Amino acid sequence: MSSSTLLPYARSKANLSQRELGRRAGVTQASISRIEDGRTSPRLDTLERLLDACGFQLEVVPKRGVGVDRTAMRDLLQLSPERRAQLATEEARNLDRIRPVRPR
Repeated sequence: MSSSTLLPYARSKANLSQRELGRRAGVTQASISRIEDGRTSPRLDTLERLLDACGFQLEVVPKRGVGVDRTAMRDLLQLSPERRAQLATEEARNLDRIRPVRPR
């Protein structure tokens, strides 16, 4: 997500004008306008300061799919739909064997 999308969202949720956000974060209203219009990209510390003034923070999280071993998925997709259904049924039976039975 770009800062030109992120900042207006955070500012809107905080119900702040560009001028008020600038006052709280020590950034000019003109700078905020340029960031939101996508005419400039703020430095990381500036963006963090602006988001903090809106009550938000940046968080580093792994990208989806990074670190996922897709080998098993690829192997399963090579099988026919009937074989995949058969394997799913077998796995469900295996789960039933290892799950403790809950009294009703």
